Amino acid sequence: MLAVRARSLFDGVCPDRVDRPLILIDGGRIVAVRSGGEPPAHATVADLGDATLLPGFVDTHVHLAFDASDDVVGRLRRADDEELLERMRTAGRAALAAGVTTVRDLGDRGYLALRLREETEKDPAAGPRILAAGPPITTQGGHCWFLGGVAEGVEGVRAAVRERAARGVDVVKVMVTGGDLTAGSDPYRPQYGAAELRAAVREAHRHELPITAHAHAATGIADAVAAGFDSVEHCFFLTDADGGVDYDRRVVDEMVRAGVVASLTLGALPGGPPPPPHIARRRAGLVAGLATMRQAGVTMACGSDAGVFPAKPHGGFPYSVTAMVEMGFTPLEALRAATSTAARLCGVAGHKGCIAPGYDADLVALAGDPFTDVEAVHAVTAVFRAGERVG
Repeated sequence: MLAVRARSLFDGVCPDRVDRPLILIDGGRIVAVRSGGEPPAHATVADLGDATLLPGFVDTHVHLAFDASDDVVGRLRRADDEELLERMRTAGRAALAAGVTTVRDLGDRGYLALRLREETEKDPAAGPRILAAGPPITTQGGHCWFLGGVAEGVEGVRAAVRERAARGVDVVKVMVTGGDLTAGSDPYRPQYGAAELRAAVREAHRHELPITAHAHAATGIADAVAAGFDSVEHCFFLTDADGGVDYDRRVVDEMVRAGVVASLTLGALPGGPPPPPHIARRRAGLVAGLATMRQAGVTMACGSDAGVFPAKPHGGFPYSVTAMVEMGFTPLEALRAATSTAARLCGVAGHKGCIAPGYDADLVALAGDPFTDVEAVHAVTAVFRAGERVG
């Protein structure tokens, strides 16, 4: 048995923290959480001193196959599968070192994330628990077509979903609109019609799989919500107008009614070049729109989109947490979005995202108190996955 001690604990849900927590772990699971007291005589003790314990972070949106270089697409296309898999292993270890014990990989090539999923299931130190989508479903020449997930028409989309179900994916990802990473695709325009989107949703749900939509733009978000997607990635309601943001309250209200989750991908490394003026002019609209979603009651989880650009490296998830606070969320809301809410979106809320008896012993220790200074999420002093100290 392992006994973990620290100064305080946030369980992922309750705003009241536990003082002087003592967590007892056996067989990779939490068996007890106490305030104070002494560990059993036979337990191995890990005393983390003046640290705050949180559930291991759950990153709802990563791309382990992307290397966050200035030539993400070119480097991926030039790599063979073994080289790419080795890069993915490195990316996973970087995420784990930052306190991320579960990731949802929303776009790989050749289902390599499923191979890595098997490796990290056997060895907690090899990387986080992986929930994999495989190649995202997209159109010919559409966003991320180079990952191999091209499917056209209603029957083509249904067949693509069936293939992923047969492969054993954890979630289905559809590129509802284009994206900035892919030359020639348009992030402001839908890639699929309503019939194709509905077919994808029905087929995924027939196989008891959740389905999520890539959509930055307001039009794509509206289409995904109308089709019955379970969640929307990015979900920033952008328009192609200069500085354009259009949070359609009717769509927001429908998200609340239908339980559609927004998987936000805020955050980037500081110190890089400033954003272009047309991007910078969107900030006020994004802040106001996110406030609208919060007030309406939309469930929002925290993802990083790690790997897609140099400013979004693997291991940079804490910047996504701090960005939520910078955009108007409270530290409690941001930390929930990165733990219990993210676990609920990913379908693992029964054993991830919370520090409680029966849950997996995935923990992150921070030097400092993220409730008084959210920057403490960058100061990771220890990481446990499945009861094993891995960082």
